[in-house]
Amino acid sequence: MFKGVLIDWGGVLTQPLSDAIQEWLAADRIDVPHYYNVMAEMVGQAYAADGRADGQGDGQDAEATRENLIHALERGEVEVAEFERALAERLRTLDGGKPSPDGIVARMFAAFRPVEPMYDMLRAVRAAGLRTCLVSNSWGTEYPREGWDELFDGVVISGEVGMRKPEPRIFRHALEVIGLEAHECVFIDDIKANVEAAKGLGIAGIHHVDPGTTLAELERMLRIPFPPVS
Repeated sequence: MFKGVLIDWGGVLTQPLSDAIQEWLAADRIDVPHYYNVMAEMVGQAYAADGRADGQGDGQDAEATRENLIHALERGEVEVAEFERALAERLRTLDGGKPSPDGIVARMFAAFRPVEPMYDMLRAVRAAGLRTCLVSNSWGTEYPREGWDELFDGVVISGEVGMRKPEPRIFRHALEVIGLEAHECVFIDDIKANVEAAKGLGIAGIHHVDPGTTLAELERMLRIPFPPVS
């Protein structure tokens, strides 16, 4: 039944975002409660269930785009340096100062580490003849692309295509890239809003919580055996 797998990167093919963030918060001596208050507001707006944030149309007006910096950053509409300055201005360090904005996004995600069982799954899926496509919202970070040719038939990075999850158009674009229909694909993401958006187009969805649960569900759906997660 299924012929393709669409998959997120950060938090799915890597360890959870929260783990990497904790390392950065400690290294930069960021006031943790204040950081989470700032991010709750910014991310909450980015994934709010309203017309401005969910991208139900094929475009959004300039005012709405500029209002949420995460939207603009993920679509590549603002420079990373501009976002970094705005984020650093909102944050504070343990001594009450401001963190250095230069390279703050790279530092946030520097501790991302691959989850090998998820990569093994991609290899098994492709070996079975299914197509794979990475669909990732980018914060301007550099991706570790070495070996991607053996993992993905298509790569859709939000900042490179000017669209972001959970906008329906980015899923349509990903389907076009690998030449499949919505009902032929499964989408895996650690953000529920993104999974729901994909399901709204007819794509089967898995809300990723941990590798063991995701791989068990995907094995059931695809009928492809995967090595057990140790």
